[in-house]
Amino acid sequence: MNDAKQIPDFKSYQEAAEFWDTHSLADYWDQTEPAEFEVANQVRRRYLVPVDRDLIGRVQQVARVRGVTTESLVNLLIEQRLREIEVVAAAQ
Repeated sequence: MNDAKQIPDFKSYQEAAEFWDTHSLADYWDQTEPAEFEVANQVRRRYLVPVDRDLIGRVQQVARVRGVTTESLVNLLIEQRLREIEVVAAAQ
């Protein structure tokens, strides 16, 4: 196999996306393997929540740097903050 055609090890989803935006999977097909998965209906629901424009801009910037989606980062931040609040509430 030609080393020039090796799929690199990506450090982030952003890095992977940039690579695949400029490369064809057809050139790397021999390095792939079958995957099995199920897609569950209604795993997540979407909620419309107004967010300050400057705040969402900051979240989007951090998400880009971390190589994750804005949605994933928002969920992570909410989860972390709720755990902190729950710990304080349980201690009272």
